[in-house]
Amino acid sequence: MRVRFTIAATVAFVMAGMAYFVLARKPAVPQATFVLLTGRTLSTSSLRGQVYLVNFWATSCATCIKEMPQMVKTYERFEGRNFEFIAVDMSYDPLSYVTDYTSTRHLPFKVAKDADGHLAREFYDVRLTPTTFLVDKQGNVVKRILGEPDFPELDRLIQHELAKNA
Repeated sequence: MRVRFTIAATVAFVMAGMAYFVLARKPAVPQATFVLLTGRTLSTSSLRGQVYLVNFWATSCATCIKEMPQMVKTYERFEGRNFEFIAVDMSYDPLSYVTDYTSTRHLPFKVAKDADGHLAREFYDVRLTPTTFLVDKQGNVVKRILGEPDFPELDRLIQHELAKNA
């Protein structure tokens, strides 16, 4: 029994170390193209040189709906400062719900529909909403947030990344 525990503890320690190494290196954002509700497209490569958030959400997600007014405020705080925000609606959400929510809430940022789920898969297999990625000017993921963000911390991170040279 003691040997199994030691082996399991060693494996857990090595896995934790690998996870830290992978996270410390900041994974690159995948090459992806968002199809916006306006019909325009926006690629991750065109966002290079900017700090941006990619927020996966759904109209059926209570936490997503709860956080959305704060997401709007976050966008408005950093708008015009080399900052972008893309809200990506999940594939299972009906398009009519998304367009209705977007227009009635006057969402000021870009909204994309992930019609076939490829964006969620490309962004490290997003399955839970909300999931938000903060991306730096070089196109690296600074932070992946599952659930509602700690907004003061998110603001500090965005401010820090905006202050860096590209």
